[in-house]
Amino acid sequence: MLLYCIRKEAARAGANINLVQSLTCFTSPLLHRAAMSSTQKRSNLDDEKPITRVLFCGPHFPASQNYTREYLEKYPFIQVDDVPLKEVPDHIGNYHLCVVKNMRLDSNVISRAKQMKLIMQYGVGLEGVDIDAATKRGIKVARIPGDATGNAASCAEMAIYLMLGLLRKQNEMQISVKQKKLGVPVGETLLGKTVFIMGFGNIGIDLAKRLKPFGVKIIATKRSWPSNVPVPVPKAVPIQNGVVDDLVDKKGSHGDIYEFASDADIVVCCLSLNKETVGIVNKSFISSMKQGALLVNIARGGLLDYEAVMYHLESGHLGGLGIDVAWTEPFDPENPILKFKNVIITPHVAGVTEASYRSMAKVVGDVALQLHAGNPLTGIEFVN
Repeated sequence: MLLYCIRKEAARAGANINLVQSLTCFTSPLLHRAAMSSTQKRSNLDDEKPITRVLFCGPHFPASQNYTREYLEKYPFIQVDDVPLKEVPDHIGNYHLCVVKNMRLDSNVISRAKQMKLIMQYGVGLEGVDIDAATKRGIKVARIPGDATGNAASCAEMAIYLMLGLLRKQNEMQISVKQKKLGVPVGETLLGKTVFIMGFGNIGIDLAKRLKPFGVKIIATKRSWPSNVPVPVPKAVPIQNGVVDDLVDKKGSHGDIYEFASDADIVVCCLSLNKETVGIVNKSFISSMKQGALLVNIARGGLLDYEAVMYHLESGHLGGLGIDVAWTEPFDPENPILKFKNVIITPHVAGVTEASYRSMAKVVGDVALQLHAGNPLTGIEFVN
C-alpha cells in the first residue's frame, strides 16, 4: 500500500522519486513517532551535559557580568551568576570559575571552593586573592593582560583626564558656572610640565605614549629596565628599529622615587599593590614632591597613605589630588577629603569603558568555554 501511494503521487505530480518525502501520504504515524523519539533522545542528551558555572563576586562593576552573559547567551551549558559579597563563601563551592572583582578571597573562602578550577580578575589586580592558598588546592589564578584588551589604554586616558581636571581647576569651574562668572578660574597647561610615571608597566607605557604629544617631559621608574623595550607606538613618536627612542626622558629604579618626585610637576601612580608598595606614597614621599605638585592615582588606593595625603592637602604643600581608586571602596561621600576644591575623585572607572569591558568579557567567555571543553586556557596570564 505504501509503495502504491508513493508511485501514484509521484506520477500525478510528475515529481522525482527523491522528493517523495515531502508528500503527505508518505508521513506515516510510525515514521513520525520514530523521528520524535530521536529528537527527544538528542534533547535528553543536551540536558544531561554538565554545566560550567561562572561566579562574579559582588554587585560592583556590573558591566563585567552583564557583558559576559551577553557573550555567552548562545551557550546554555555555561551559567553566569553574580552573588552578593557576603554570600560568596556560602556559594563558592558550586562554581568552577570565579571572577573575583573587589572580593577578598582568603584561605578560608578558597577552602570552600571544592569544584573551583580557576580564579581570575576582570583586569589585572589580584592583591585580594590568597594565591598560595589557591595553589595548595590546585586552583589556577590568572589576570587579563591590559595591553591586549584596551584596559591599559582606558586607564591611561583617565590619568590624563584627572591631570587636566586638576590643572584647569575643574571644581572651581563648576562653581563659576553656578555663579554666572566668566573667565575664572585661571588654569594651567600640561605643556612644559614634568610628569613622573611611577611604575612603567602596560598602563605606564600607554600613558607615556599619550602624554608625549602634549609637550611634557616624562620621567619614569621601574623595577628593572630591559636594554631595549619593543613597544607599539603611534607614528608621531620617534622610533628606531621598532624600539621607543624618546618616550621616556629619564629612567630610574625604585630607589630613585624620592629624587624623581622632587623633579616632577605631576606624579602618577601606576604601580601594582603588594607588600612592598602598600603605603609607598607616605609623608616622606609627598614631602619630597615640589610645593604645589599634583598627585594622581589610577592604580590601587592602598598605594597612598591617607593621613599623609590629608596632612599635605591641609598644609597646601600638595597642589591637587586626582584619584580613581580610594583607601576604602566604595568611597565615603562624606569623607572630609572632599572638602578641598583641588581634589577630584572618580568611582573606580578608569578601566570601565565599552571597548575594554567588551574585550574582557570575550576573554572570560572564551576561558569558560575552554574550561568546559577541557581545552588549554588562553588569553590570560597565570600567576601560579
